[in-house]
Amino acid sequence: MLITPAYAQSAGAAGPSFLIQILPFVAIFAIMYFLIIRPQRQRMKQHQEMVANLRRGDTIVTTGGLIGKVSKVVDDGELQVELSEGVKVRVVRSMVQEVRSKTEPAKENS
Repeated sequence: MLITPAYAQSAGAAGPSFLIQILPFVAIFAIMYFLIIRPQRQRMKQHQEMVANLRRGDTIVTTGGLIGKVSKVVDDGELQVELSEGVKVRVVRSMVQEVRSKTEPAKENS
């Protein structure tokens, strides 16, 4: 037999560990969370709270740019807004972008 057995070379230096390889991905996710995801959630929460607290007499701005005064809260999803004297429209609550001036809450008679 002319063929001699081939032996594998001994193992050299080991590659970087799994933890070191995944560390950049974890760092990128953490940066994205604190710079993008978390502030967006806080803005959504503030907007939902603002929309939930709308009441009659508030001056609002819609996402379409219309400025009006809430004349009636129709239900949980709609408002009746007076754009000018005698002109009233119904607006979906989620389309309210900003509340310009809040009215005082009604005082309870005790």
